[in-house]
Amino acid sequence: MIISFLASHGGSSARHIIAAIRAGRLDAEPGILISNNRDAPILDWCQDNSIASMHISSLSRGSESAADRAIAAALSEAGSDLVVCSGYMKKIGPETLRLYPYRILNIHPALLPAHGGKGMYGDHVHRAVLQAGETESGATVHYVTDGIDEGPIIKQHIVPVMPDDTLETLRSRVQACEPELYLSALTELFQDD
Repeated sequence: MIISFLASHGGSSARHIIAAIRAGRLDAEPGILISNNRDAPILDWCQDNSIASMHISSLSRGSESAADRAIAAALSEAGSDLVVCSGYMKKIGPETLRLYPYRILNIHPALLPAHGGKGMYGDHVHRAVLQAGETESGATVHYVTDGIDEGPIIKQHIVPVMPDDTLETLRSRVQACEPELYLSALTELFQDD
């Protein structure tokens, strides 16, 4: 099983999953990491850790559709069986979705279907959870489909929302559960194969 990655910034989930693969905790091989951000720290990390990587964006390719075709081609050329989004801040294009139906995963910092959709990422999500007076939040691993945060849920991890939580404390608690949740979801998916 070859797992490739899409990331826009630090790629913490990608780093955690690749470390797990190298430690023998996940029976897979890292494929390629693609970033839409030429200055993403994850690209330097990939170079330092012998992981194939490349920058593909609508700016570098001239259009969203050209970037989508290039991403699909690069994932295919790397032999990718599964694609993991690791803080990827772009909507996945139709060509990539067509090539990898129900084989692209994302992690969302809330318990979907609540607090998902366009514009709901990072601190926007945690702020919405606090403003709604939720008593629980967490993270959701789900399949990527054409609708933002609308794909089938694979696995969730619940964290309590404390009465004195701030955006920062809630973010910290949710982020702490994400790496192992992603890894656990991948392990379960591979057991089902």
